[in-house]
Amino acid sequence: MLQAFLLGCVAFIGKCDLATGTNMIQRPIVLGPLVGLILGDLQTGIIVGATLELAFLGQVSVGAYIPPNVIVGGVLGTAFAITTGKGAEIAFTMAFPIALLAQAIDNVIFSIVRPFMGRLADKYAEKGNAKAITVIHMATGFITCTVLFLITFLGFALGSSQMQTVVNAIPSVVTNGLSIACKLLPGIGFAMLAKMIMNKKVVPFFFLGFVLSAYFKVPVVGIAIMGLIAVFLRVNFDNTQSQLAVEGGNDDDEDF
Repeated sequence: MLQAFLLGCVAFIGKCDLATGTNMIQRPIVLGPLVGLILGDLQTGIIVGATLELAFLGQVSVGAYIPPNVIVGGVLGTAFAITTGKGAEIAFTMAFPIALLAQAIDNVIFSIVRPFMGRLADKYAEKGNAKAITVIHMATGFITCTVLFLITFLGFALGSSQMQTVVNAIPSVVTNGLSIACKLLPGIGFAMLAKMIMNKKVVPFFFLGFVLSAYFKVPVVGIAIMGLIAVFLRVNFDNTQSQLAVEGGNDDDEDF
């Protein structure tokens, strides 16, 4: 029960990302190691968290698109992968359905809570009570974090004891298929991310990184350093009016 409580706290902290400047603490690569520490297997937490990060890489809110809840999916996916001892393959199996379910619950609750809180804030705005509006905003954020805490806490407390039986009952042909999918999903995550940011100005750097890795065997860290150097060469940091080289234009012919 203590572990379930601590995992709920991890989910709570992850949701606080929106209140701390969007510093990406909600991502599986950050929360996974914390889950590993709580469950006594830091190494697996790091591995599974990093693997889930690749799969969830393109799952970001853009426009009206609401992605699956990466916080609950990442925390419980990593936790069940550790408790069952089946690794990243099982983490993928559990993370995505859990993330979709958590997002559905979150949407249902806040389709009721947010309009109510909004009307309450408008009421105090008419009276010029800025302090009350601030409290309402803080309370709304606290409720959001608490909902994810409860989903994670109950999900692990009620499901961890039965999960080993469920995993052992899965046929080997299914687990083998999941193992293959596990290797494909990171590529899909990168593809989804590339679809959002790729344009004619960026694509040469993409293929440059591919060539350096595939043909010249440059390590990922080396390619990242080269990319950082390219940023300093391409961007004029002294001119506030300059446009970043990676910034896409508004014209349709700029899209790749």
